[in-house]
Amino acid sequence: MSAPKKLFIKTYGCQMNVYDSERMAEALGGEGYVETKSADDADMILLNTCHIREKAAEKVYSELGRFKGLKAEKPDLKIGVAGCVAQAEGEEIMRRQPLVDLVVGPQSYHRLPEMEAKTREGEKVLDTDFPEEDKFEKLKNRPKAKRGPTAFLTVQEGCDKFCAFCVVPYTRGAEVSRPADRILTEARDLVERGVREITLLGQNVNAYHGAGPNGDLTLAQLIWELDKVDGLERIRFTTSHPNDMQDDLIEAHGTCAKLMPYLHLPVQAGSDKILKRMNRSHTAESYIRLIERIRAARSDILISGDFIVGFPEETEEDFQATMDLVEEVKYGTAYSFKYSTRPGTPAAERPQVDPAAADDRLQRLQALLTRQQREVQDGMVGREVGVLFEKTGRLPGQMVGKSDYLHAVHVADCNRDAGELARVRIVSSGANSLAGELIG
Repeated sequence: MSAPKKLFIKTYGCQMNVYDSERMAEALGGEGYVETKSADDADMILLNTCHIREKAAEKVYSELGRFKGLKAEKPDLKIGVAGCVAQAEGEEIMRRQPLVDLVVGPQSYHRLPEMEAKTREGEKVLDTDFPEEDKFEKLKNRPKAKRGPTAFLTVQEGCDKFCAFCVVPYTRGAEVSRPADRILTEARDLVERGVREITLLGQNVNAYHGAGPNGDLTLAQLIWELDKVDGLERIRFTTSHPNDMQDDLIEAHGTCAKLMPYLHLPVQAGSDKILKRMNRSHTAESYIRLIERIRAARSDILISGDFIVGFPEETEEDFQATMDLVEEVKYGTAYSFKYSTRPGTPAAERPQVDPAAADDRLQRLQALLTRQQREVQDGMVGREVGVLFEKTGRLPGQMVGKSDYLHAVHVADCNRDAGELARVRIVSSGANSLAGELIG
C-alpha cells in the first residue's frame, strides 16, 4: 500500500472558512490525503482565504511568495488558493504567482478531487463558477473522522444586503439556504462522531429559509428541529443581521433550553448618517430597541457586535454616536476594525477619512469595548454556569471549556473528559478567560 499523501491547509478569517477547510480535507481524504500541520512535508498546500481583512489579497500573495523555495525543492508539490480571495482575484493569482496550480472559489470546492487529479497531469486549474449542483450534497459521502465536542455547520451562504463596504455578495453570491432535512442529517452525523455543540453558520444566518416538509423553515424553526436531536446539548448561530431578527427567533432565545444565551448581532456604527451610507437599512434607534426586545426574552443574554470606524465621510460627531450606542448597549464582547477599502465596493470610491483620525477613533472604541468586556467577565464571578469541556489545560489536572456565554473557562482539579458538560462556579476573572471550580 502506498504512503498517504499529505495535505496542509491554512485557513484565514471567518468561522465559515473553518467549516469549509474541514470539508476540503474530507473531500481530499477520499483521494488518499491526510492532514499535516507543516507545509514543509506537504504534497499539497491549500490556502483557504478570506477577503474581509485589510489587504487580504496582498497577504495571500506574500504567503505564496514564501513557498517558492519549497516548490523549487519539491517540483511535484501542488499549491492551491481557495476561498473568497480566490473568487475575487481569479486568474490574476496565477498570473502573479505562477507556482499556483489551482484556484477554486468557495462554491466549487466539492470538485477538489477532480481538480487535484488534473494538476497531477500537469494542468493549471481555475474554477470560480457558481455551480448549480449542491456542493454539500456532493460531499455527504466523503470519509469522516471522529470529532471534538464542538462543530460548525453551514446552513446558509451568500448575502443579498450589499453593504457598501462588503465583498461577500460578489465572492459568495446570493443568499442560498440548505434544505432542513440535509442539515438535520449532518447534525445527527456530527453527534454520532462526538459533537455536543453545533454553531450554525451563514453570512446572514438569520435570513435562513430552507425547505422543510411543509414549506420553508425560519432559523427559529430549524433550531427547534435541532432541539429534538438526541445527544446535541447546545446550539449557537452566527452571523446575524438586525433586519432579519424575527419575532420567533427572539422568542426562541427565551424558551429553547439548548439555544445558548449568546448573540452576535453586528451594528457596525451608531450614526444614522453612516449607517445609511453603509446601506445597512437599520437605524441606531431601531437596533437599540431590538436589543431591548431580545433582553426582554432572555435577560442574561451576552450581546456581541462588530464595528467599523473611519468609514468614508465619518466625522467626529458620527464616531461619538457609535460610542454612545456602545455605552447604551453594553457589549460582552465585540470586534472592531478600521475601515479599509475593498475594490469593487461602493465605499471604495468615496472620500476617505484621515488614517490618523481613524486610528485614534479605533483606539478609543477598543478601550471602551475592552472595559465593557471586562465588566461582564468580572460580573460572572460567583455565578454558576454550564461548561462544555473541550481540551486539557496547560496545568496538570486542568480542563478548559466554554461557558453558556462563550467565555473560556479553566477548571483545576477537574476529573471530567472532553465532551462532558458540568456545572461550574466561577471563582475569578482574567484578561480573556474565567477560572472556575466544579460544583459537586
